[in-house]
Amino acid sequence: MLPYAAGTNHPGYFAFIPYFTNWPAAVAELIASAANLSPWAWMESPAATQIELEVIDWFRSWLGMPEGTAGVLVSGGSAANLTALLVAREAVGGPSENSVVYVSDQGHSSLARTARAMGLRSHQVRVLPTDDYWRLQPQTVAAAAAAARSAGRVPIAACASAGATSTGAVDPLAGLADVCAAEGLWLHVDAAYGGFAALTPKGRALLAGIERADSVTLDPHKWLFQPFECGGVLIRDGDRLARTFAIHPDYLDSSETGVTGEVNLGDWGLQLSRGFHALKVWVSVQAFGVAAFRAAIDRNMELAAYAEELVRDNAGLTLMAPATLGIVCFRREWPGCDETETERRGIALADALERSGDAFVSTTRLAGRHAIRLCILNPTSSKRHVQRVIEHFAHAPPPGQTAGRKSPCRLPHGRARE
Repeated sequence: MLPYAAGTNHPGYFAFIPYFTNWPAAVAELIASAANLSPWAWMESPAATQIELEVIDWFRSWLGMPEGTAGVLVSGGSAANLTALLVAREAVGGPSENSVVYVSDQGHSSLARTARAMGLRSHQVRVLPTDDYWRLQPQTVAAAAAAARSAGRVPIAACASAGATSTGAVDPLAGLADVCAAEGLWLHVDAAYGGFAALTPKGRALLAGIERADSVTLDPHKWLFQPFECGGVLIRDGDRLARTFAIHPDYLDSSETGVTGEVNLGDWGLQLSRGFHALKVWVSVQAFGVAAFRAAIDRNMELAAYAEELVRDNAGLTLMAPATLGIVCFRREWPGCDETETERRGIALADALERSGDAFVSTTRLAGRHAIRLCILNPTSSKRHVQRVIEHFAHAPPPGQTAGRKSPCRLPHGRARE
């Protein structure tokens, strides 16, 4: 089984927002599975429940969100986004055919799935354009909300990115918070991988304003280096979780809490039976200390900036999106090639790199143009691994070329480029 899977802990794995694990977390996951604890009710697992509450409070404090913020651990970012937007919908009175939710053109695909699961129709989910740096601007949201109200619609939420999947872009969160406050919109920040950058000074500056969000999605199984599954959601007005999800059938009467401080986490989300995700986070932070995670994240951001520098220094490469958090996007230019052929060649080079066993990158499209996506979220990656990737795309021969065969790309004067 293992030889036929991607080596996600490999220092050259730079694809799909990587997920690197650590051994104390893996041991804790084994213990949690063997003990088979489920912190859905205080009466069943009070210690497990308390550990999850403490972990969630760590996240709250790292982001600078206020006391009263609450949350739960879930399977991942998709479940967290769904949980947050269900709370947002209930905050305005429940389902309505007139409600509108805003996402950016760089929003994660799980937001579209969330809208579908919530029963929102296509006209109720407005995809808004981003700027030249792939960020959703506050004035764009304000204009869209005004237009929706003029059309008799009711804007309820705006979804911002704190680490967009394709580019790592961070929307101007403080400005979006201002607009959402003025327009009466719920501000949801999808910070699935980027949120933990708040542990570092540079990341905290990039994420300024996230503390004002009404809800935030986080994925410890990304930039907190936890084994799958481990996502999280924070709700600024924590009391709204139970108001949205709590249902008390007769057969659960005995689980009702009556003592201050007792919490049934099964009342705070979609899941009743739920895994003990918090133990691995708690154990790994206790084992290494927060400073170790801070240093690893800082190092990843430094390597992304180094990758951008290498791209800028190479005349054959074009920077498509600057290094933001741990992601940089670029591509190889082939004089005379159209977009289709440029994309074909870029994908072929990415495939060749994967087959070499040295590194693995992913691809994306930005404004319809092909790009290589280098995602650096591994604490064991080094400049050598990054340099190997950039040199491959800068200097590898044109893919698919054989002797006697001309390239399909043409120079402006019509001669084939060999």
